[in-house]
Amino acid sequence: MSTASRPYPIVQDLIESFANWLKHRREINEMRQLDRADFDRIASDLRIAPDDLEELVRHGKHAADELPKMLEQLGISAEGLGRAQPLLLRDMERVCALCNHKGECDRDLAEGTAAENYRGYCGNAATLESLDRADLAPR
Repeated sequence: MSTASRPYPIVQDLIESFANWLKHRREINEMRQLDRADFDRIASDLRIAPDDLEELVRHGKHAADELPKMLEQLGISAEGLGRAQPLLLRDMERVCALCNHKGECDRDLAEGTAAENYRGYCGNAATLESLDRADLAPR
């Protein structure tokens, strides 16, 4: 439903935000109820450090939303990268989700200057530089 067709869009947006916040709090609570051995086993199954898994859950499901936008601005197909190197893409998502430079990245992405500036703050910069863009260009 578009904002224009909703009778009270601001109220509905607030309700959705609150519902998402509650859901996220429940997820964190569920994670805390696991004993350490189960939690470590889940992290191992996902091939990720337990501390990183805990941090990723805390950041929420939108923590790596910048990565596809960055790839697009660099002329790299996220879909192509996922097909060619799925584990690399997953690791890049992890690095993005744990990044401490979200404000700078979001600003550059919004202004369309990320391709020129990402090397100064992006934890994925070296990986992005190593990718063969010709093989991963959008089609």
